[in-house]
Amino acid sequence: MPVRSLPPPTKRRKTTVESTSVKSLEAQLTSAVTENGSLNPLADLLMLAYASSDAREMSKAVYSVYRVFVLIISRGMLVHGGDDAAKLVRKWIWEKLDSYVELLVGLLQDEEPALRKSSLEILFSLLKHLSTSLTKSSSATQPQFHLAHFKHIVHGLLLCPPSPRSNVSSKHNSKTMLDVRENFVEAWFGVYDDIRWCFLREATTVLSKYSSIEYPHLLDNLLSIMEKLSTFPTDPSELNSWWVEELGAKPQKHKSTKGDAEEGDVAESVDENDEDDWRKFFDEDSNTKDTKKHGVKARAYTLTFHQSLYSLQAHRAVFTQTWLNFLPHLSTISTSSKRALTTRALNIMHRGVLPHLTRPVLVMDWISACVDLGETVGLLALNALFTLMQEYNLDYPSFFTRLYAFLHRDVLHLKHRARFFRLTELFLSSTHLPATLLASFVKRLSRLSLNAPPAAIIMVIPFTYNILKRHPALMVMIHNNSGTDADPFIANEPNPNSTHALDSSLWELHSHVHHYDSAVSTMARIFSEAFTKPSYSMEDFLDHTYGTLIETEVRRKIKKEPALAMELRKDLFPMGDTANTDDCSAGRDAVNQLWVFG
Repeated sequence: MPVRSLPPPTKRRKTTVESTSVKSLEAQLTSAVTENGSLNPLADLLMLAYASSDAREMSKAVYSVYRVFVLIISRGMLVHGGDDAAKLVRKWIWEKLDSYVELLVGLLQDEEPALRKSSLEILFSLLKHLSTSLTKSSSATQPQFHLAHFKHIVHGLLLCPPSPRSNVSSKHNSKTMLDVRENFVEAWFGVYDDIRWCFLREATTVLSKYSSIEYPHLLDNLLSIMEKLSTFPTDPSELNSWWVEELGAKPQKHKSTKGDAEEGDVAESVDENDEDDWRKFFDEDSNTKDTKKHGVKARAYTLTFHQSLYSLQAHRAVFTQTWLNFLPHLSTISTSSKRALTTRALNIMHRGVLPHLTRPVLVMDWISACVDLGETVGLLALNALFTLMQEYNLDYPSFFTRLYAFLHRDVLHLKHRARFFRLTELFLSSTHLPATLLASFVKRLSRLSLNAPPAAIIMVIPFTYNILKRHPALMVMIHNNSGTDADPFIANEPNPNSTHALDSSLWELHSHVHHYDSAVSTMARIFSEAFTKPSYSMEDFLDHTYGTLIETEVRRKIKKEPALAMELRKDLFPMGDTANTDDCSAGRDAVNQLWVFG
């Protein structure tokens, strides 16, 4: 008997009845909204949506409820006003809407991909309808954004409540689904300026209210979204994309209380004691006179929500606030998780975070603390520090001393050595660095190459060549005949300016001329030739491993055939005293005899 693809007859009858009930309830509600009738069937329709165990039936119920609520919102039934009976009805509708939104937020973690996708789309569609309705009913002239509904979306993306169809406990201990996160970033977060601004602000509130111990994946969920942000406005003219269409209307110009006010003093008129105040991250210390006069930090003029969305400084402010609240949380979790999240944060710090902060030096303390962790985390932190020094005039005198400390015995054996050479070449690229400093780096790497694998030596040689070519004062180290028997280099000196490396020579690199690997020995000979090549591209040498070296040798064309025996001797390992005997069982084993001592 073939396997049935349809459900059993009883289950099929049950789903048919549910589908019919959903359609009939939706029809009743549609006519009730149009004719101002009873909305009690809305509770039954929601109950059907919650009770559905089949993904297809739940999808039908969810979309039916969505169409009903869109009709209710468009008819203005959620607008304030009316008598006491209307207020009770409106309160009841809001309760049902909150219950429906809670269902949709839970479905973001459902095992069915179609339900996850449709739930996210419905949530954002409701956001647009609610915001439009709020704008029409508001007495203010500026357009509105329904922040209360948007908070539910943010909580669903960061706190991840379980799906009502699952049997998981009520604890929020899951990560954001990959497709949900990618859909949110690609369709809304990375596209619309109002969604990005409001998400960053609400994410900061979530970080301050919820513990990363109670919600262990909160930091991971937020970082997974933040690190995918590939676009950020750099000019006010780029603020031109809005999910809520009413926000596309240009706001009125702000009224300045001072004629010489600068844009850096923008603010929004709210309570000065509000802890969730994104504006303090771009207030400058130049307002100290106002602080003394009014007792609080005064601002030159205020911005409304609508005006803030059109202010580039406001976008940078909420971005700064989110990162400054996120980074300290990385030190409150376990070491393994902390290193993984810290590495991911540092990976995007120099190109995706620092350029968009109001004051990049605000993260200097956190980055400096990461340098102490060493290994990959410390190296990435040095990269961020170097960016602060190079582009934002940060004064960090011990930078090269900290970098020199990374040149330990394991650095050429670790898997991140390619990244180390990329960054170190960048750090030492300036032609204004002192020769004594550079000599210490070159000498230390040469010393470490003595017990390094061939792939690492192949990186060290062109790296050293480039530095010598860029700094001719170091040429004396190639063949330094000082006449002393001992090497003057002080290997244990932590200060690279006091190692006397310039008085030493690079005899370690010369020793690789006799290396067993032909690629290494060939590369080592460049120091005995004229320096006619401008420089080597380090990218050509950073991907070498034992596998690539073996592959190169296997593919090498043999120019001269090696000497081989033409005939295979039968008595290659004779068993007896006579070399030409054919009796392999007679006599003694000549090979084993070699291992008999005494």
